[in-house]
Amino acid sequence: MLRVVSWNVNGIRSPLQGMLCEEPSNYAAMVVGRILDKLDADIVCFQETKVTRDVLTEPLAITEGYNSYFSFSRSRSGYSGVATFCKDSATPVAAEEGLSGLLATQKGDVGCYGNMDEFTQEELRALDSEGRALLTQHKIRTWEGKEKILTLINVYCPHADPGKPERLAFKMRFYSLLKIRAEALLAAGSHVIILGDLNTAHRPIDHWDAVNLECFEEDPGRKWMDGLLSSLGCQTGSHVGPFIDSYRCFQPKQEGAFTCWSAVSGARHLNYGSRLDYVLGDRTLVIDTFQDSFLLPEVMGSDHCPVGAVLSVSSVPAKECPPLCTRFLPEFAGTQLKIHRFLVRLKDPVFRHSALKLNNKTEVQMHQNKARVRSTRPRPSQAGSSRGQKNLTSYFHPSSSHPQASPNLELPSVGALMTPKTSEKEVMTKVVEGQASASEAKDEKEIRTSFWKSVLGGPLSMPLCRGHREPCVRRTVKKPGPNLGRHFYICARPQGPPTDPSSRCNFFLWSRPS
Repeated sequence: MLRVVSWNVNGIRSPLQGMLCEEPSNYAAMVVGRILDKLDADIVCFQETKVTRDVLTEPLAITEGYNSYFSFSRSRSGYSGVATFCKDSATPVAAEEGLSGLLATQKGDVGCYGNMDEFTQEELRALDSEGRALLTQHKIRTWEGKEKILTLINVYCPHADPGKPERLAFKMRFYSLLKIRAEALLAAGSHVIILGDLNTAHRPIDHWDAVNLECFEEDPGRKWMDGLLSSLGCQTGSHVGPFIDSYRCFQPKQEGAFTCWSAVSGARHLNYGSRLDYVLGDRTLVIDTFQDSFLLPEVMGSDHCPVGAVLSVSSVPAKECPPLCTRFLPEFAGTQLKIHRFLVRLKDPVFRHSALKLNNKTEVQMHQNKARVRSTRPRPSQAGSSRGQKNLTSYFHPSSSHPQASPNLELPSVGALMTPKTSEKEVMTKVVEGQASASEAKDEKEIRTSFWKSVLGGPLSMPLCRGHREPCVRRTVKKPGPNLGRHFYICARPQGPPTDPSSRCNFFLWSRPS
C-alpha cells in the first residue's frame, strides 16, 4: 500500500500541535519528526511552509528515514512555499521545482511541459516565483507486478483577495498552467496526482454558507475545477475532465467535510468551514488503485487539517535521490555520512605502509614533546629551599611579618560592650509609635491610589452582547480604509451557522475613542 498525505501547515517553523521540546536546538527536528510519524505516510506534502532558503536549517530540512524537497518563494520572505517529504522506501526517481520548467536544472527533472505558448517568459517566471509547486516522480508496482510511473504535483494555489483583482487574474493563470502541465504528464504515459491546497471550495456541499454566497456557481475557480474534474466520480459513464476528486469518489454526499476554518473567529469549534484541500487523481489511477480517501480533522496545529489517500500499489525506490534533494544543498552537503564511512579498512599495502610511517612519525613527535616538557620543569634542587613545600607545623608558629600585640594595650571590659537593659515601658512606647506611623503610611498610600484611579479611570468593562448577555471581545480593524485601527466589540462565542444558538450572535459595537 502507498499512503500519501497533504497538509497546509501555515508555517512549518511554527510550534505545531503544541509539541514542546526540552532542547531548543533540536526543536525543529523533533517537531518535523513527530509530525511525520503522526501522519504515518509514505509521502507527505506540506503547503505554506513560509520558509526561504536563507532560513532553512538542517534539522528542519533533513529528517532521518526521509528525503525532502523544498520550493521557496523568491519574491517575499516568510511567504508561501511547499515541501515534500518521501520515505526512503519511496525515494523518487525525479524531482522538479515549479510548473513552467524555467527552474529546471536539466538533471533529474520530471520534464513534460506541454504547450505554454499562451504565457510569456516574464509571466511564467512570476507564476513560479512564489514557490507554489513541487513535482516528484515515483516508480510504482501494481499488484499484477507491472511497473508504472506516478507523478505527484504538490501545489499551494493562490488566494484571490476580493480587494485585489490582480490576484484573481494571477490565480486563474496559475490554474491554467497547472492544468497544462498535468495533462502533458498524462499524455506522456505517467499517472498523475494533484494534491494540496487549491484554495477553492468546488461544490455547495464543500462550503458552510454556499447558499448565501452570491453567484457561487459562477466563480471562475469553480468553473476551472468543473473542467478539470470528472462529473460522475468513480462511476462509469461520461465525464468532462481527466481527474477525479478522490474524497467525493468515496464520500459523495458527506456533509460538513471541511478542511479549513477561520482561526480568528474560532470557527473550527463548530465546524464552520470549507473544503479547500484535495487529493485529485487521474481517472484510471483512482478507479484501479485508490482504496480510500480521507480527512484528518482531529489533527490540530494549523487552520487546515491534513487530507490523504491510500493506493493499492507499492513504491519502487530509486537508488539515489534526485539532485533537488535538500541533502545535496551546499550548506547541508556532507552531513549525511555515517560514522562507519570514516572507519574504512586499509586494503592497499601502499596506503598501509604510509599509514604506519605516519603513526611512527607521530609517536616520535610525542616522545620529543614530552622530553621538552620535562626539561622545562624546574627541579627541587634548582628551585631553592625558599620555594620548597612547607611543613605542616610551620602554620602554627607566630609569624614574624606581623607586629606583636603590645602588652600594655588595655582591652575594654565585657560589661562596657553590653548595652544597658531597656525598661519595659520604653519598649511598649516604641511599639505603639511604630504602629501609628505604619497606619499613617498605609492611609497615605490608599489616598494616592484612590486619587490616581479617579484620574485615570482604568479599563472600561466589556459590554454584553444582546444575544447571550455575555462579555464581548474587542477587535481592531486591520483592513485599509477610513476605519483602519479603530476598535470594536463583537460576541465572544465562536463563529457558526446562524441557526445554531450556541454560535456567535450578530452583536456589533464601536469602541468609544479614548
